Amino acid sequence: MMAVLRSGGRVFIMLLISRMLENSLLSAEVKEGEILPPTIQKLMKGYNKYLRPFFDNGPVTVGMSLDVASIDTISEINMDYTATIFLRQRWTDERLVFEGNKSLSLDGRLVELLWVPDTFIVDSKKSFLHDITVENRLIRIFPNGTVLYALRITTTVACNMDLTKYPMDKQTCTLQLESWGYNTNDVMFYWTRGNESVSGLDTLRLAQYTVEDHYTSASEAIYETGHYPKLIFHFELKRSILYFILETYVPSSLLVVLSWVSFWISQSSVPARVCIGVTTVLTMTTLMMGARTSLPNANCFIKAIDVYLGICFSFIFGALIEYAVAHFCTLNHPDANIVMYGHQMGGFDEEMNGMVTTIAAENNRAKRRKEKAAAVSAPMAELELVPSSPTGSEPKPEAPEEPSNRCLTVLVLLRKFLRKAANCCHVENPHLIDNYSRMTFPLSFVFINLLYWTYYLYL
Repeated sequence: MMAVLRSGGRVFIMLLISRMLENSLLSAEVKEGEILPPTIQKLMKGYNKYLRPFFDNGPVTVGMSLDVASIDTISEINMDYTATIFLRQRWTDERLVFEGNKSLSLDGRLVELLWVPDTFIVDSKKSFLHDITVENRLIRIFPNGTVLYALRITTTVACNMDLTKYPMDKQTCTLQLESWGYNTNDVMFYWTRGNESVSGLDTLRLAQYTVEDHYTSASEAIYETGHYPKLIFHFELKRSILYFILETYVPSSLLVVLSWVSFWISQSSVPARVCIGVTTVLTMTTLMMGARTSLPNANCFIKAIDVYLGICFSFIFGALIEYAVAHFCTLNHPDANIVMYGHQMGGFDEEMNGMVTTIAAENNRAKRRKEKAAAVSAPMAELELVPSSPTGSEPKPEAPEEPSNRCLTVLVLLRKFLRKAANCCHVENPHLIDNYSRMTFPLSFVFINLLYWTYYLYL
């Protein structure tokens, strides 16, 4: 008994569902109350939309193609894109074969009476079917039982982006189509014309991107519940850098050049040079903050534009520090034209010599007091040594080193160290610092730019 039930289980389910739904399918009417045309009634007689075609004769093959009507937005913050597509699916249903040589174009609302594949977009965050003025569906049945089912869909799909070379980056996004409930034993997907199954990208115009390449592939999605058919459409987007050159790169480079103007201003014009330095630093900070507003706040991405803005900020801040050093050297020289750094160190030496002389005098006075005290206590020491040491040959303990001697040694070493440091930092003419900066800053900036653009454009 159990063997009979197992062998005829599927047939029993088919017959049961057909009996339950036969009357309702035969009496199906449109909203206006009109009976379906005789040809459709004949096709629908005994048709069960809950059973796929070739239920007992292997999987049904579904061919797909699509047109990309538009790619509306590409978001780096959310890492997704929004596109409007026309999705077309073709399959053969042996129950819908009819005589004739013309296809039947039906109202899209009649799709509720037919079996259709349960196709879905894998990485879709949100999607909707257009319904103005009616639901944008197309149903066409051919005499050999082939069914064409077309939809107009707008979907937002996730796209993992690598922004390390932003804004000189290329992104590869995908559109994946899978069957929700039918595994590979029930349904097989294929692209109807290979890479040519996707059209519309050649005439597509995007604000910041250009479509460089696109291709299709077919694979299987493996889940805990089984293997499911999958079709993948890949397309490569290249970002247009012209906008970022005009919006970010040129202004930041001009700010660096503006910071170099202070090298040609006299070192005595303190307000002018400080104003240029501080203004360029603050402007560069504002530019850096504005460049990050349209990007995700993720620490994992050190973007190319961040590197360039960091380079520009370093040069601008370096120009401000250069004036601080040059002005410090100028203030420590009495002659504004020919400046000698040794004058300040000479004054410091005199102060150090005064401190050393004072400490030495105090040390000498302490020694004299010690000698007087030793002369008075010498007889007492001899009396104390007689009972304990008959020979009196035991050595006397050494006196501890005086704190004043230690301070004197430290000050002498400190003075020698400062003299060596002053000789190393000795600047004959502080005005030469500006002269050297006029050459080193521009040449260094050009050299770093060559390395930057070579790496991010060609490597």
